[in-house]
Amino acid sequence: MKKTFLYKSIKNEWQKVHSKKNNKKIKLHEPTFGVEEIFNFTKQLITTNVTMGKQVESFEKNICDKFGFRYAVSSNSGSSANLLMISALMSNLYSKRLKKNDEIIVPALAWSTSIFPLTQYGLKPVFVDCDLKTMNIDINQVKKAISKKTKGILIIPIYGNPCEMNEITKICKKKGLVLLEDTCESMGAKYNNKFLGGFGLASSFSFYFSHHITCLEGGITVTNDYELAEIMKIIRSHGWIRNVKEKEKWIKNYPKIDPNFLFVNEGYNLRLTEPQARMGMTQIKKLDGFIKKRRKNADYLMSLMKEFNDFFIYQYETKKSFHTWFGFTIIIKDLKIIDRGRLCNFLNKNAIETRVIVSGNFTSQPVVKTFKHRTVGNLENASKIMNNGFSIGIHQNLGNNEIKYIYNIFKKFLKRESLL
Repeated sequence: MKKTFLYKSIKNEWQKVHSKKNNKKIKLHEPTFGVEEIFNFTKQLITTNVTMGKQVESFEKNICDKFGFRYAVSSNSGSSANLLMISALMSNLYSKRLKKNDEIIVPALAWSTSIFPLTQYGLKPVFVDCDLKTMNIDINQVKKAISKKTKGILIIPIYGNPCEMNEITKICKKKGLVLLEDTCESMGAKYNNKFLGGFGLASSFSFYFSHHITCLEGGITVTNDYELAEIMKIIRSHGWIRNVKEKEKWIKNYPKIDPNFLFVNEGYNLRLTEPQARMGMTQIKKLDGFIKKRRKNADYLMSLMKEFNDFFIYQYETKKSFHTWFGFTIIIKDLKIIDRGRLCNFLNKNAIETRVIVSGNFTSQPVVKTFKHRTVGNLENASKIMNNGFSIGIHQNLGNNEIKYIYNIFKKFLKRESLL
């Protein structure tokens, strides 16, 4: 099968499907992939080499080369990337392992599978509030939360907006705490010109459909710790040693067991596939362009929405930060003046999709009653973001006309409510 024939066939099918789409709707997310990704995915599929192999290794190397990480262990989702990170830190194989009931400080404004690996492995999350403008973890609350049992801090840069990394790394160094980064929404974001994901012991990224780049599903955990990376490879694939670099140290202790089926740790099957890796290598080349467009769209929308500063709070990018705008967040200042439900319904009816910000104040979720945790302070900012906030799309497929349309719909609503 010739490349040109296959490529043209895919392109023709793509055009048939997408020429019929209604482009007026401003969705939260639009595909970052197209004909090129589908072509490369299909070419790999045709080889029938589809289980984790050379393409996955190449993709992991691409990620390391792009962002300056030493080791990368891919997986089938961002949630799995978090699971690998925590399970490896808790492994008996790890020389600096964490132990059950150790406390990890986390932001209350969080995603579910940022928290669940902690609780699933017996760690105790300590929830602290966030800053209302950046929406990131509040440094002062972090300092208040530290106890004798505190062993680490897990940060979640909200929607690609970097946390105050200088302060956080200082705290971790002074107190001897492990720093972990859930950067699933923040690929390409930087603080003081350094990529997020490179500040902590380990960090996670997601390649889900809605994220900055995609493998349809997928994730990756990065670290500069060789020992931790090797353990994550073991856990990712059943608990066996097949994919580690230094097999001999295991083989010599168990000479009667086939080294391809030597299991040394509890594990899962969290592997990424070869076609997904080919797709990811195509996507990573486009990341900078996607981020540039998101930042341009956010700047333009922010300049227009400043007219409504009396009613809304927008996410603030600090001077040292390079924000990658997973979405555009809006917090209503006073629900007595503007009802969130009425506003979101109006936006949705006018073809602008909305959603809550992350999972809101996660301590409000009923699942929290099922595991040990601690809260510090009243978490009022996280609650306000949950009750008053929502987000809209700011992705790479939007242009100036769509951004201006968003502004006009907000203005139309405020006029209808007699607020302008």
